[in-house]
Amino acid sequence: MKRTSLEKADCPIARSLDAIGDWWSLLIIRDAFLGLRRFSEFQKNIGLAKNILTVRLRALVEHGILTTAPASDGSAYQEYVLTPKGRGLFPILVALRQWSEEFSADAFPTLLVDRDNGRPVQKLELRAEDGRLLGPGDTELKPNPKVSRRRRVLA
Repeated sequence: MKRTSLEKADCPIARSLDAIGDWWSLLIIRDAFLGLRRFSEFQKNIGLAKNILTVRLRALVEHGILTTAPASDGSAYQEYVLTPKGRGLFPILVALRQWSEEFSADAFPTLLVDRDNGRPVQKLELRAEDGRLLGPGDTELKPNPKVSRRRRVLA
């Protein structure tokens, strides 16, 4: 089945999913945060078929989430490195991890901790500009004044 592109969607969540919406891509990004850089490292750690890994890595590079660089050891290989756009996904991965930890009956073999003091990181929270904690009932979507009315009507 051919995948439908969401890159032109008016919804920012849909556009994000166009770039990172399959589990393999998120696992590749997770591994990049863990310091993996080479095709063979991703393949071994995730256990993904080489042809699928090739497609996912290419897409992450095309979306500007990863970039390729010469191997740091001077070999002929290339490495995959997170870009600033890719590093911006860190809070999303932390949110996914924390959600799973909160709602899973199982304990996980690792904890995400602050490197400076070894203590678990605080749960991510959504806060208003004035610092108030916000939940789903405290937010709403409004028209963006930077987008013309005509474009919104056609969408």
